[in-house]
Amino acid sequence: MKTKLTLGYSPCPNDCFIFDALVHGKIDTGDLGFEVQLEDVETLNQKALKGDLDITKLSFHAYAKVMKEYILLRSGSALGFNCGPLLIKSKACSERSRRGKSEKLKGDWVVAIPGELTTANFLLSIAYPEIKNKKVMLFSDIENAVLKGEVDAGLIIHESRFTYQDKGLEKVADLGEFWEDLIHAPIPLGGIVIKRSLPPELQQQVNTLIRKSVEYAFAHPESSMPYVRTHAQEMSEQVMKKHIALYVNVFSVDLGEQGKQAVELMFTKARELKLLSANSEKLILE
Repeated sequence: MKTKLTLGYSPCPNDCFIFDALVHGKIDTGDLGFEVQLEDVETLNQKALKGDLDITKLSFHAYAKVMKEYILLRSGSALGFNCGPLLIKSKACSERSRRGKSEKLKGDWVVAIPGELTTANFLLSIAYPEIKNKKVMLFSDIENAVLKGEVDAGLIIHESRFTYQDKGLEKVADLGEFWEDLIHAPIPLGGIVIKRSLPPELQQQVNTLIRKSVEYAFAHPESSMPYVRTHAQEMSEQVMKKHIALYVNVFSVDLGEQGKQAVELMFTKARELKLLSANSEKLILE
């Protein structure tokens, strides 16, 4: 009889690409079975706070809040260069600002964010500490909220970075570039964590299976596309593949030394800025 573990990840193309082989029997999972819960990343962050899942995708910002309960696996993470969140506003807003001869101070802006515990919000807090008036929204609703004038600006993630210009929106700042200039390391966006209470050998087994799932996806890139399409029906094929190419890379197979250092640097910087208290827990599964 298989041991069942609960597994949470998002329906975004990158996660479906990573986990397709694992959850659809394309690799041998041995004595393990997985009960999948598909949720947006902020919902997964909140579930992690409550310890609801054995294994889950979450934002690195959220990981800082649940380190006593979970440990980061080496495989499955989203890190990289030129892939960070974007702060955007409408061109109409810019035109209004020009007519008024002075742009509204960013500290007065109402900014839509994809979740308080997202890495995107963490980066916004570092880059623009003066922005305090934030409105939490589902990430896919943010572009339209900016277009309708419900908020002054929006913090976009995922596939929105490929579509915002087509909708008449413009970039205020690339927070990925901001982070890379500040730290000179790839930006850690999201990772896969597992409960520390599970046996060490089980933690290692899960990590190995996720790595095999990513490797299978890279070796058979079209194999996962039916699963990706099922959960991204409003997205063009081109955007799906751009999304996967941006967020799934060598760090998703294994963090490696560069990836580990990038995660450690983020947590060190967060402590320096008093955004995170000191924690003695081991960050990453060895």
